[in-house]
Amino acid sequence: MNEPERLGRSADPAEASSEEDTTRPAPTVATVEAMVRQQMSRALGGRRGMIEAAVPGLLFTAVWLPTKDLRLALILSLASAGIALLVRLLQRSTVQFVLNAVFSIGIGWVFVRIAASSGGSESDQALAFFLPGILYSLAYTVLLFGSVAVRWPMVGFMLGSVTGDPTAWHADRQVVRLCSRLTLLLGAPGAIGVLLQGPVWLLGWREVIAVDTAVAIIAGLRYGLGWPLRIASWSAMIWLLARNATPLESAPAEAAGPAEQ
Repeated sequence: MNEPERLGRSADPAEASSEEDTTRPAPTVATVEAMVRQQMSRALGGRRGMIEAAVPGLLFTAVWLPTKDLRLALILSLASAGIALLVRLLQRSTVQFVLNAVFSIGIGWVFVRIAASSGGSESDQALAFFLPGILYSLAYTVLLFGSVAVRWPMVGFMLGSVTGDPTAWHADRQVVRLCSRLTLLLGAPGAIGVLLQGPVWLLGWREVIAVDTAVAIIAGLRYGLGWPLRIASWSAMIWLLARNATPLESAPAEAAGPAEQ
């Protein structure tokens, strides 16, 4: 028996290629750890995606804090996202991360309008702008930590998106353990952000502290502490992923079975 027949493939390269195309996509990574690193990079959009997501919010804060001009802050932050979107369209690259920023600004603007219609001052409206981010982080934290609690960590579904089977990874305890740790690390910055920003927002909303002070503290926590926390989280995830090399089982057993009989 020659080598192609032993592997359960046709000796004709063209036929072999055709068979592979009709069964499953060839895996591009060999280990769970490498796959998760790859998927995380795609999910975060790399450096450019992270910058595109962060700049509009940073610009809003940088403009509003010294000027207290809410309209100008919103316009400039939206304009920065619009420029990034135009560049993406011209380059014909993914607009996902720019649209995330635009959506975030849009939701913030809705909350600003609600505060304005309720008779809130510009300071109250600026405080309202930060509420959607806190609520999103809260929901995201509950989802991630809850998935670990029920032993179906969200990072595990990244595995399923690559291997073609959304739940097969759950049969391997080692993979579940790895994905649980990664999910906790992924959710840690959001959890810390909610624990720190949430009480400050409530204190400002109830006017226990000055609203401008609450806005400044939340902005400092979100952009001054939030990004270092994310970087620390990602660094810990990379360190954890570098420790092991769990084989990525992406080939269905039945793919080779019939050919070997």
